[in-house]
Amino acid sequence: MATAKVSNLASDVQPRRRRLVITARAAASFDPQGRSVAAARAFVRDTLQGWGFADIVDDAVVLTSELVTNAVVHAGTRAEVLCLRAEDGVRVEVADRYPERELPLRHPGERPYADPDRESGRGLMLCAALATRWGVEYTATHKHVWFRLDLPDRPVGTRSAGPVVPDQFLPLAESRVRVAVLQIDATDAISAWNDDAEHIFGYPAEKAVGRPLAEIAAWPQTPGTGTGVAEALRLSRWEGSYGVRGADGRVIPVYASHLRVRDAHGEPSIVCLLVHDDERALLQTPVRVPSSDGQHSEPRPTDPFEVFIGSPAPDDLDGLLQRTVERARDMLDADAAFLLLATDDETELEVRATTGLPSTRQRFARVPVEAGTSRYGSARLPAVHDDLSVVPGAVPLLESTGMRSVITVPLKVEGRLTGSLGVAAEGPGRYTNEEALRLQFAADRIALAVESARLGELERLRRGSLSFLVEASDLLAGTLDRDQTLALMAQMTVPTLATWCAVYTIADQASDPYLAYVLHEDEERIDGLKALLSRVDPPEPVREAGARPWPATAAAVGGETVVLPLLARNRVIGMLTLGKPSEEHFRQEILELADDLSRRAALALDNARLYSERTAISRSLQRSLLPPGSPAIPGMEVEVIYRAAGEGNEVGGDFYDVFPIRDGAYGFAIGDVCGTGPEAAAVTGLARHALRLLAREGLGGPAVLERLNAAILDEGARSRFLTLLYGELHPQPDGGALMKVVCAGHPLPLRLRPDGEVTPAAEPQPLLGVIDDLDLYEQTMTLDPGDVLLCVTDGVTERREGTRMLGDDGLAEVLTTCTGLTAGAVASRVLRAVERFAAEPASDDMAILAFRVPQQREAS
Repeated sequence: MATAKVSNLASDVQPRRRRLVITARAAASFDPQGRSVAAARAFVRDTLQGWGFADIVDDAVVLTSELVTNAVVHAGTRAEVLCLRAEDGVRVEVADRYPERELPLRHPGERPYADPDRESGRGLMLCAALATRWGVEYTATHKHVWFRLDLPDRPVGTRSAGPVVPDQFLPLAESRVRVAVLQIDATDAISAWNDDAEHIFGYPAEKAVGRPLAEIAAWPQTPGTGTGVAEALRLSRWEGSYGVRGADGRVIPVYASHLRVRDAHGEPSIVCLLVHDDERALLQTPVRVPSSDGQHSEPRPTDPFEVFIGSPAPDDLDGLLQRTVERARDMLDADAAFLLLATDDETELEVRATTGLPSTRQRFARVPVEAGTSRYGSARLPAVHDDLSVVPGAVPLLESTGMRSVITVPLKVEGRLTGSLGVAAEGPGRYTNEEALRLQFAADRIALAVESARLGELERLRRGSLSFLVEASDLLAGTLDRDQTLALMAQMTVPTLATWCAVYTIADQASDPYLAYVLHEDEERIDGLKALLSRVDPPEPVREAGARPWPATAAAVGGETVVLPLLARNRVIGMLTLGKPSEEHFRQEILELADDLSRRAALALDNARLYSERTAISRSLQRSLLPPGSPAIPGMEVEVIYRAAGEGNEVGGDFYDVFPIRDGAYGFAIGDVCGTGPEAAAVTGLARHALRLLAREGLGGPAVLERLNAAILDEGARSRFLTLLYGELHPQPDGGALMKVVCAGHPLPLRLRPDGEVTPAAEPQPLLGVIDDLDLYEQTMTLDPGDVLLCVTDGVTERREGTRMLGDDGLAEVLTTCTGLTAGAVASRVLRAVERFAAEPASDDMAILAFRVPQQREAS
């Protein structure tokens, strides 16, 4: 059975298994997709670093990556990762839902578990190579691959002891080693001056005693620490280099070690030991350089940066910062360490790397640079806190973490604060100023590399931000639909900038904000989030640009929430709200990017609003130009089909109308104004309303059209020529209809008889809007039962496909197939024929007006 085989294999790998005492656990589940492997690596790295297991993080991440890859990529199932912490190591379990995948067992003479040239089994090969113990366990539904990594033993010894070095490599000193000994009293004046001090600096004791040290000290000392001479004399212990002005006026570089003491009466003073700077090895605290084999080899120049950070240094900022906090923790045997980077204005510090602390929760959290009035409340100066329980809130980052002893030192480049490095321990009174000095030296050596890496990261972020904003601008510019603009705003922020997003809109200055759109990276949580936000008062509209916290959501939604105003055309049209869960914080760069996006999104949203308003106005005006409806004419079938060309147009240059003139008489018209769009629609409105008015005044067809022609010409530069078919219809008692028509430059109406014959029903006459004097005449005809009169605009007859055109003959051919059809069916068949004639959409307005006299049997 599989279980037995696995047990035998586990025995081969590690015969003895010690009892695992679990002190902490962390679990996560990952979907079967490629990006889950990276997410699993980050989960294990953050977990182990939070537990302080930096020594085994890399091996654990490599093994987890291989095992999760096997689960989500090769097996295609969900992977479940469980980390178990013990006092002496960690156990990681990776489970998948493919239990029938058997372990490739090794038999005598066969190949090993895996080799680098094969895809399968590589994770197990790595387990065998890296893990202290490992194994595989099967259940009915899961397969568990586990490995254990034990913590390496940390060497025990004198922390400050240097390596054994042959005599020829010892530092050089004068044959007569001279150490100047000074004592500084409570007023910072020199109270004691030994013979070596007189020899080195040239001042006799009587000329040195009583003078303030600041008079002869050439400050500053080590670049980047930012500590003045007066502040250095207040520290319990200080070590570093500066200059002393000799009796001959020359500045003599010295290396100094200051120790603050008090006499039997409790009066404090400072004992200063000073040597020539090139003899600093006499006083300088030695740097612990790890030795691999204890044997001395050919010496090479030691880079102080490499001594602290190790070689090769990580080439990415996050890796460099993480390595820094781990080395700082190890250097001072601390329980935790942290590194914060300063914002551009140096008013806040942003958490970027921690070890021994809940790093995921604290990442990108912010604390002020100046947290208090004393020097211990400023991140610009070194500080040692013996017990945080005595001064709660002194280090906001460490609240509720159990840490009590803390050292914090600044990172400075060319005198400018760029960050802060700190170490902490759970016990009180763990650190002195000597450890603070060592940490400050480490910070000085790492500061420039950190700043360089940070600038590189900012440049990459800047380029990525520009690409993001260009793409966002293109997407927002591609739509004028308000709802689509709201959706794009949210989709561009989630999950790129935030975990969830809510967009509030403001109709006008007197209206309250309205929750218009909600999006969460987990689609199943959108409805719940929307319900929660609906119960919270919306954020207050503020005109000032930039992100501001929104604390009202803390209780309802949880996590960090910021609000950015949507400002367009000097008014607030809404708010963009971004949120992250409780364990995450917004980076300053992300907030700045969101601010840029909000400005572009606000303008796009306002453009969509204006477009919607103008479209509504346009449609309302266009509808006013259309007839209110066709009247019911006794004994007649009437059907109208109208299509305006162009997106958003309901009225174009073509128009129609059917209206009552007086009892028993009805007027009808179908016309075509030159051109399309609003200008043509304006003439359309003039023509339709004038026809109704003139016809009801009792004028005949020619007189109506002559007066309309004069009205069009009166429009001057706005006038357009117009083709028009106008007529009067008089239903007859016997079932027919008398029709009087005038065809002014318009396509001729066609008459369809019941036997299928199609003939023109009028003669062509001059169009309107061109000349002043028109001599028009009226033609009379009678429609018999079963006859159809079809009237169209040239958008029908001039329908084209390449060089082909439907034309009058093509329309007549279509009409011959309509014998026996109702007026509605005739109009519909003509429209289908026009649409099918060409593949491209119609580019001209179309109007179809059909009249039919029902036959007697239909009427009955």
